[in-house]
Amino acid sequence: MDGIHKVTGLKAQKRNPERINVYLDGEYAFSLARIVAAWLSVGQVLTVEKINQLREQDTLEKAYQTALRLINIRPRAEAEIEKGLLSRGYSGEDCARVIDRLKQAGLLGDHQFAHQWAENRAELHPRSRRLVAVELRQKGVAEEAIEQALQDLPDESTLAYEAARRAARKLYHLDRESFRKRLAGFLARKGFSYDVALETVRQVWSEHLEESGSS
Repeated sequence: MDGIHKVTGLKAQKRNPERINVYLDGEYAFSLARIVAAWLSVGQVLTVEKINQLREQDTLEKAYQTALRLINIRPRAEAEIEKGLLSRGYSGEDCARVIDRLKQAGLLGDHQFAHQWAENRAELHPRSRRLVAVELRQKGVAEEAIEQALQDLPDESTLAYEAARRAARKLYHLDRESFRKRLAGFLARKGFSYDVALETVRQVWSEHLEESGSS
C-alpha cells in the first residue's frame, strides 16, 4: 500500500463490534480496534505513514486486551504477562509498552502481585515462607518484592499449624506413629523445617487427644 488513500467506509464487524472494518478507496483495507479507529471519519485522507501508525496502535491495543484477559483469569506477575504476550507473537517492545500501561493503570506490579500471592497462600493453602518465595521466583518476581511480601506473612509456626490442622482432619483415624509420619511428611513437602514440623505435629496430636477425651 503506497501513496495517499481516502477513507470511504467504517463498519463495525458483526461478530465483534469492537473491531471496525476500514475501507480505503472503495475497498476493504484492514480492521482496527474501535478505540483506535475512533478518530477516523469517512472522507478523511490518510498517508501510508499514518496507516502504518494506526496498525501499530492496533497491535498495541490487541496486546493490551490480551494482557487484560490474562489478568482477569488470575493475578499475574510482570514476567508472566511478558511471557504470555511473547508466546502470542508480540514484540519485546510491544510487551514493555503494554506492561508500562498496565502499571500506570494500577493493574499490574510485582509488589502488588507478590503480596496477593502470599496472602492467598497463607489464607487458603498455608505453606512455608521459603516455599512461597520459591513459587514467586519461578514466576519471575523481583527479590525485593518477594522479601516485602514475606514480611507480611505470619511466622513459620503459625503457618505450619494452619496447614497441619487442615490436613490432620483426614488422618485422625490413624495411630499416633502413623499420624506423626504422615503429617510430618506433609509439612516437609510444604517447605517447613524438621523442627517446626515435629513441634507442630506434637501440638496438633495433643489437641486431638484433648478434644476426643483420649489419653
